[in-house]
Amino acid sequence: CIDQLRMNRQTFTKLSQMLTHVGGLKCTQNILADEQVAMCLHILAHHVKNRVVKFRFRWLGEIVSRHFKNVLNELIRSQGLLRKPEPVLESSTDGRWKWFKIYKIIFPSLNCLGALDGTYIKVRVPAGYKSSYRTRKGDIATNVLAMCSQDMQFIYILPGWEGSVADGRVLHDAMSMTNGLSVPHGHYYLDDAGYTNCKGFLAPYRGQRYHLNDWRTGHRPNTPKEFFNMKHSSAGNVIERCFGLLKLRWAILRSPSFYSIKI
Repeated sequence: CIDQLRMNRQTFTKLSQMLTHVGGLKCTQNILADEQVAMCLHILAHHVKNRVVKFRFRWLGEIVSRHFKNVLNELIRSQGLLRKPEPVLESSTDGRWKWFKIYKIIFPSLNCLGALDGTYIKVRVPAGYKSSYRTRKGDIATNVLAMCSQDMQFIYILPGWEGSVADGRVLHDAMSMTNGLSVPHGHYYLDDAGYTNCKGFLAPYRGQRYHLNDWRTGHRPNTPKEFFNMKHSSAGNVIERCFGLLKLRWAILRSPSFYSIKI
């Protein structure tokens, strides 16, 4: 189960039940909901075409394609897959996050909920759209915004923007859309220098050493701003680790998908 679907049996059972009871996925006359989910997960995990899944599960290609799209739609509707944000507790002893925990006496209204950043997912688009999806490195990709908690659980995800769009523009869209991203009053997320430093978001000092590689060679911070950037980078790096594990588990995110940009 882990080799084929990238999750153990217990997790697969819970996911199938959630998509059935919460998302509304239904069994058909010939295919149970579990098998529909299994076909979808197999495609996501191994980045294979419909003809491969058709041979393995012994269904027509049209049936595989239809149920793959159905499961994707139910995954989007199942908001229970995302973690509810929780602040860093005052009793936290985590070496990365204790610097951003609740201080009821000094800063009673500043509570860190996690970190945010963007990542690029390579995609296939028609020739006429390649210029808008071209990143700074020349790849054709979509810009995905995501937030995660201190224990590497995703809180919010916004996919779909073109790769040429700046990270700040994607965050502004997430904040302005109906039922979009909202940061509770008195809380904030850690973000990098590509985003804004304002209410609800805490960015590092510009013009100062920031990345973890700057501190791994024995260098120590010389100023309070560099010390803050070091602690900020150590905690905020959690979102990069989330992206790394996500792409490591689901092969469809590591190279351009066979499906259209809409899917």
